[in-house]
Formats: sequence, C-alpha cells, structure tokens
Amino acid sequence: MTSATTAATGTVKVCLAGDVMLGRGIDQIQAHPGDPTLYEEWMRSAEGYVELAAARSGSIPRCVAPDYVWGSALRVIDAAGPVAFIANLETAITDRGAPYPGKGIHYRMHPANFGGLTAGGLDVLSLANNHVLDWSIPGLEQTLDVLDRSPILVAGAGRTADEAWEPAIVHCGPGRRLVVLAAGTGSAGIPQEWAAGEHNPGVALLPDLSDDTVDAIAELVDSAAEPGDLVVLSVHWGGNWGYSIDRQHRRFAQLLVDHAGVHLVHGHSSHHPKGIEIHHGHLILYGCGDLITDYEGIGGHRYYRGELGAVYLAALDASSGRLCDLELAPTRMERFRLTVPAAPDREWLADVLTREGAKLGTSVTATDGPMLTVSF
Repeated sequence: MTSATTAATGTVKVCLAGDVMLGRGIDQIQAHPGDPTLYEEWMRSAEGYVELAAARSGSIPRCVAPDYVWGSALRVIDAAGPVAFIANLETAITDRGAPYPGKGIHYRMHPANFGGLTAGGLDVLSLANNHVLDWSIPGLEQTLDVLDRSPILVAGAGRTADEAWEPAIVHCGPGRRLVVLAAGTGSAGIPQEWAAGEHNPGVALLPDLSDDTVDAIAELVDSAAEPGDLVVLSVHWGGNWGYSIDRQHRRFAQLLVDHAGVHLVHGHSSHHPKGIEIHHGHLILYGCGDLITDYEGIGGHRYYRGELGAVYLAALDASSGRLCDLELAPTRMERFRLTVPAAPDREWLADVLTREGAKLGTSVTATDGPMLTVSF
C-alpha cells in the first residue's frame, strides 16, 4: 500500500478485513497444492471442499494465479490507497508438523503459495487466532519463518512471549506511525496451552477481559507508541455465529479506547459481519466476518449469509485517531474468488448491519455503486 498519509485532508486511511484463510480447499487450487490429507471427522481430503464449492457455484479453475482469490477486492483496495491493509491470517503456512491433537479442524497452506497473500496487498497480519498452531509448534515456526522473509508484517504470535506481543509498526509519513498490536481470547477457541511463554512459541493470549488486562494493554501501548502514533488492537474473540455482542467484549473495547490509548479496535472471529460501534469518536469493529475461506459449499447457518463479507475502509483523523469516514466494500465468495455482490445482496447486508448497529449508534446505507456508507 501507499506509505503516505493524505496530508491534504489530515487523515490516515486504513483498510481492515476479518479472517483470510487460503488453506485447505483454496490451497488445492493454487499452483503448488500441499498434501490434501485432513483429519476431520466428516472430511478426509481438502479436495472435498473444492468439490462442495464447485457443486454449488460451478467449476473452479486449478493452478490459479496468485491474485485469483482476491478478484474484485483488489480494485477497491488499490483505489482506497490505505497506509495499511490489516487482516487476520486464519491458517498456518507450512508443510511440516503434525496436526495438533484434540482439534477437529486443521488449516494449512503450502509455503510455495505465499504469493496468494502478497497479491492481496496485505501489510499487517494478525496471527493471534485458533488456527495458527493447527500443525503444532513446527508449523508455527515455519509460518513465522516464511513471514519473516516477506514484506508483510505480523503481530500476535512469536517464538517467545516478547515476540508475540511485539507490535507491527507501519510508517505512514514523516513523524507518523501506525502501531498494530494483536491478541486473542479463549472465547475464540484458542487453547490456553497455545499462549506464548518466555521460552516457548505461541500466541498473544489475553488471560481475561478485566481491568487488569486493560492496564496491561495500556502498558504495552505506552512502551511501543510514540507521540503522534495511531494504535490499532486486532483481537480474535467470540464464537463463529450470532449477532449478539458479549457485554464483556463491549466494555473491554470501550476501556481500550478510554484508558489504554487504543484508537481503533479491530475484532474478528465471527463468520459474518457484526454491528459497528463508534465510541467517543473511535471505531470498534466487533466482528469483521470472513473475507476469504473455503466454506462456500458447506451447508447450515444460511440465515447469516456467510458468503457475504466486507472490506472496511476507515479514514482516521491523523492527530486524534478519531474516525472521520467509514465505507464498506461488500464481497461475495463465488468459486473461491471474491466478487461484487448483486444489489439485493448489498442491500441485505446494509439492512442487517443497520439493524445490529441501531443499538450501537450506527447505520449502513447501500449506495448506487458497489459501496456501503456507514453513518454515526
């Protein structure tokens, strides 16, 4: 992405998305498909997810170009020109390791298919989630090694606790930086034993959502941020389905803004977008929904329309970090590729986010074009 803020308007543009999962079925259509063997009760080969999606949407090409899965989203992101594109990487990048015992689902993408991530223009990836250790510590270590050799910055996992809690820092103009911290919670299915330790690899796992944890985040922000920096906390929390927002999550997010120096809370884990809140002028996303997955042909939960996602385009005041403007670019997964949803689908998503945002003070309107506008 561009490295300059929009000095003329005094804003910093940030692009955000939820879960990006280029493993399992999506890995199989890439130029270098990995071992398709799965250890799921209901599916033994990743090829099965390709077949399910093809049965629903039509034939899916093989040996695709790295930018195939991103489809129409690339034009939106490029046109927005954000200083950073931030998302949650919901898969290990590995051809090593053994499936983590006791987990029903294990995601991985082959390291040779890494171009699928760089093609999306991603700048920062959160790794603090419930799939980055699916292939145990060797799988995490290879994931970190691959990302270390790439231009994409990471936060939320590391070879030690210090590394896992270290923020990603994006330089976005003279004297200005975007500081991105990432963490996860047990409510998103992250095992307690995955927490990074002084000498062991793992994720940045929040012990709870208490005032003490807010204070701990405040200390991290104080040590990492400099005057003029804008701070994002990317957090993986909550279940996969359901629009309700846990009261603890809301209280914690608001305290992060009020007391910990966080300017934007970037929440994810839900398979569908959730209501949006603007608290004291600052953006809180409780659930951004899935952006890229191989769930296209899986039945169930049709009420939530999980195939519909969004890219969030936020303009923050460069001095205060307060939200100046927010647009959503709706997306639809079809044949393992992001497309622009039809007008009725865009209107459906706007109506749902308005319904869910009403209690949070926001509404969403479908425009004549492909975008949704957020009012607050």
